[in-house]
Amino acid sequence: MHPESLASMPTPYEKGNQNQTTLWSDCIAFYEELARRFPKVLSFRQAGVSDGGIPLHVGVVSADGVFEREAIKRAGRPVYFNNNGIHPGEPEGIDACMAIVRDFCFDPAKLATLGDTVLLFVPVYNVDGALNRANTSRPNQEGPELFGFRGNSRHLDLNRDFIKCDTLNARFFNELITAWDPDVMVDTHTSNGADYTYTMTLIHTQADKLGSGLGPFLRDTMLPHIYAEMEARGWPTCPYVNPVRDTPDDGIAEFLEVPRFSTGFTALHNIIGFMPETHMLKPFRDRYESMRTLLDVTREFTVRHADTIQRLRREAKAAQRQQRAWPVTWKMAGTPSTFRFKGYEARRHGSVLGNYTRLSYDRSKPYEKDIPYFNSFLPDSVVQVPKAYVIPQAWREVVERLQWNGVQMTRVAEERQAEARYYHIGELSTRATAYEGHMFHDVVDVEARTATFTLHAGDWIVPLDQDNARYAVETLEPQAHDSFFRWGFFNSVLEKKEAISDYVFEDLAVQLLEEEPALKTRFEAWKAANPALLSNQEAVLDFILHNCARHAEPEWRRYPVLGLL
Repeated sequence: MHPESLASMPTPYEKGNQNQTTLWSDCIAFYEELARRFPKVLSFRQAGVSDGGIPLHVGVVSADGVFEREAIKRAGRPVYFNNNGIHPGEPEGIDACMAIVRDFCFDPAKLATLGDTVLLFVPVYNVDGALNRANTSRPNQEGPELFGFRGNSRHLDLNRDFIKCDTLNARFFNELITAWDPDVMVDTHTSNGADYTYTMTLIHTQADKLGSGLGPFLRDTMLPHIYAEMEARGWPTCPYVNPVRDTPDDGIAEFLEVPRFSTGFTALHNIIGFMPETHMLKPFRDRYESMRTLLDVTREFTVRHADTIQRLRREAKAAQRQQRAWPVTWKMAGTPSTFRFKGYEARRHGSVLGNYTRLSYDRSKPYEKDIPYFNSFLPDSVVQVPKAYVIPQAWREVVERLQWNGVQMTRVAEERQAEARYYHIGELSTRATAYEGHMFHDVVDVEARTATFTLHAGDWIVPLDQDNARYAVETLEPQAHDSFFRWGFFNSVLEKKEAISDYVFEDLAVQLLEEEPALKTRFEAWKAANPALLSNQEAVLDFILHNCARHAEPEWRRYPVLGLL
């Protein structure tokens, strides 16, 4: 740390007892003062607003005073992105980023280490939650004395919102990623879960999902360097502790961060993402120092290997332009590797609260041993994608999100006919209660069919020969982990719009069975399979109505997004 910087502009954390985190207002005022004093080092501005009406800010640090995004992109300069405060009860990244930016401003030698790389940062992402300060919402966490709340002003967890974009924050983030296209992102967090010796654990973009170039680079080069360097700087680090059973002793599984999470979302843009998770039971001072070190290590690696990272990202984008077989869901491979883990002995003993056995960890009995590490994932569902999707213009919420993510689209100029693939929605398993404001579809079965459709003037065509093909595929293919369909954007197609009067339809049903042999065959099979339902008039008539040709509603359970063949 440059002595002048600490003397002239200590952060609120540094001025306190190292168990306190900054107020949002103090944080913003700190950066505004830095930008005023060092206009050739730091650009800091409001770039959005939250659902609660609170400003969202973005900062840019550049060694040569160039802050304009288009100029930086034209020059092909690397961009390292640090997002903080998505969960304001996990604030060490907010405080660490303040000190890092301050030191860049005061220390020319440190600033020079950026080279051509630009540091892009969001000081506090969930600003609504940051203003909701208390010390009661995280009962398993040691410090700081006061901190923000996980939910935003709409009571949503922003680290589940990157695809559905219910919040203005998520729209801001989507558009920020599209505009800047960073090469590496670090989104700072604090963990919960098992107890162990490490202060820092690390979630990263799942390497298998990044493909044959970026994936091996992350797994074989970048991650080993981060772990070695963190160890050398006094903060041994391990993968995020996600036990396959109750405790780490039985092994840990790599976190499959689907696109609702920040690292899964940035993977759709071929960005290497990290979600450092400091351990909740370690002192806030240690969590702050380890987070600051992790930010330094990942940034320094990005600067040093920027050419390679950018080349691999370009190759990934180029490859997906011609890709036709796309994995849209992933599953954990059954054979693990090993990780040398430093943990505490687990104990199970009787609870004083009830008649059950509880788990605890004995910190007087640390251990170091190899444990299974399930860090490989295989494609589970693979789809053959079309040359282009067609989105009827009525589904404007979907179109908007594609636009926020830079997906190239054109509009149908005049009405025409086209042969296209479509999906018929089969069995669904939908959550019984709300998940982040939506009734999420956990299981989605579809049947691919082909027909001729009328494309109307103004409908949207989404070609897949483009850099942002992956975002389009993983949001528009309904079986994908976090597709728009799973989040309920198309729920209205699951509803029948016309009803019947049973006393009228009873006679018509007999006529339909006589006129439609295929219907009669299906009805006989249904009766054989469901004898108990034959005494239920509604069930019998509904089956005939829903399966007859004369009164079919073609839009019912037909996924509206088409695939041009």
